[in-house]
Amino acid sequence: MSKSKKTTTKYGLQITKPFAKAMYDHNDQCAQEMKKNILKAWNTELDKFNRHDEWPMAGKIVDIQSAVQSIGYGDGFNMDTVDKEFCNELETMANWQLHENYSYMCFKGLVPRTTFMMVGFDWEKCDYAIKTHTELLSDFAEFEDEIEVDWTPTLKYS
Repeated sequence: MSKSKKTTTKYGLQITKPFAKAMYDHNDQCAQEMKKNILKAWNTELDKFNRHDEWPMAGKIVDIQSAVQSIGYGDGFNMDTVDKEFCNELETMANWQLHENYSYMCFKGLVPRTTFMMVGFDWEKCDYAIKTHTELLSDFAEFEDEIEVDWTPTLKYS
């Protein structure tokens, strides 16, 4: 007896294992937005320091750094050195790792929510996409015109 596979869709993309090209393209687009948001949060915190200052032991900048890198810094490291290593790590981060880490960062309030979440991964700390009353469609959805969207407004009364 064969098992029937449950197919799911998210953002108009059919979720498949192994990933379809449209899923990779969607996730790469999400990764660009996430990296931009992380870098903006990083630079906002970095601008509060002089490049030659010693790396602090606590604070928001340490929280952002530790969410991206698996190593920590202590005495003897300056802001400039950590910045270079942080940016390199962020640039080369795998999508699955970015998905999990961004979820934690969003949960902690370090970065804003994104337009879409990555698809095809089984776990995240929290839903980090912008909440809307209707399901958004990915730029890479192949069958956008076949999806019926219920545009009936819903009112909630307190």
